[in-house]
Amino acid sequence: MSGNFLIYGANGYTGELITRFAVERGMKPILAGRNAIAIEALAKKHHLEYRVFSLDEKDRLDEALQEVELVLHCAGPFSLTVQPMVEACLRHKKHYTDITGEIAVFEAMARLDEKARDAGIMIMPGVGFDVVPSDCLAKHLKDRLPTATHLSLAFYGTGKLSHGTQATMTMNVGRGGAIRMDGKITPVPAAWKKREIDFGETTKTGVTIPWGDVAAAYYSTGIPNIEVFTVVPEKNLKMLRLSRYLSWLLATKPFQDY
Repeated sequence: MSGNFLIYGANGYTGELITRFAVERGMKPILAGRNAIAIEALAKKHHLEYRVFSLDEKDRLDEALQEVELVLHCAGPFSLTVQPMVEACLRHKKHYTDITGEIAVFEAMARLDEKARDAGIMIMPGVGFDVVPSDCLAKHLKDRLPTATHLSLAFYGTGKLSHGTQATMTMNVGRGGAIRMDGKITPVPAAWKKREIDFGETTKTGVTIPWGDVAAAYYSTGIPNIEVFTVVPEKNLKMLRLSRYLSWLLATKPFQDY
């Protein structure tokens, strides 16, 4: 029992940031991923152990999990990668975390609650920006307003998107938006609702997006009606609204591959 943890997808944009952060704090995670050249280079840079395997290599995945107590899964899009990793964690009773923001993944992980309890492990998706800060804020608001029935969260930022986030957004662009209504995930058109949001230092126009809190905040707060807004540049807003009419095209394989 090493007490160590494994970062899968460590060579991705966010995975590299997490690796650097961990090393700066004296941790020595085992790095893993399917790109041998990138993983080896990153591991040598930080003087860490590494493993190379894809998630469909069940034997090598099982072997890697024997060496750790927890997995931090950073290889998205998670709708395509979460199942083999979380199933391996259940098999070997290893704690599972990831940095997803995908509503479908949160809901799928919630359905594994009983299996996780039986295995004595934690399954905690969304331990990155989506959804840790917003989920904490949602819980704080619920504690302050215990009879709340509606929750609206909003944020904006100036940073660049990681490659994994861009890939996930591309996959989902033709699927519209989502809110939680009366306790159920409810599909809505892209950029379904628009509102002016007072951020204190400035007021900006936000639109609804299918952010992870639509799923996660329900389990943290019990609030049955949840919407999440973000600030979108005007040109992007036009594209989102256009996607309502081109969803059939945007969901096709040629567009996704492009």
